[in-house]
Amino acid sequence: MSKNPAKTKRAAAEARRQGMKCRADPGVFRPEVDALHCEGKGDCVEVCPYNVFAVGRMTEEAFAAMPFRIRLKLWAHGKKTAYTPNVDACRACGLCVVACPERAIRLVESAPREEPRSPSHL
Repeated sequence: MSKNPAKTKRAAAEARRQGMKCRADPGVFRPEVDALHCEGKGDCVEVCPYNVFAVGRMTEEAFAAMPFRIRLKLWAHGKKTAYTPNVDACRACGLCVVACPERAIRLVESAPREEPRSPSHL
């Protein structure tokens, strides 16, 4: 269940909403957060019904690797960014994509997982 039903309802009605409208199997799609644009405002956390997202401080290594102008913006926003600690729970709703004010999230199809192969000589 989302944390902000009103914001979730607005996102669900958005015409540019991509994804499978929560009909994908978990793990088939995954949200990717563009750290160059994310300001850690947390709209993704508020609308995601599967608790895929969290907002936290960017590591110092990741912060140092950003271009100077982006570091200034990130510093002004407390070096916060969105993370996807529960990415395997994503059902491709697309709510996060349209709720993000920076348009820093996109859904991508996950690479198929290979089954472990058994040795052919056994």
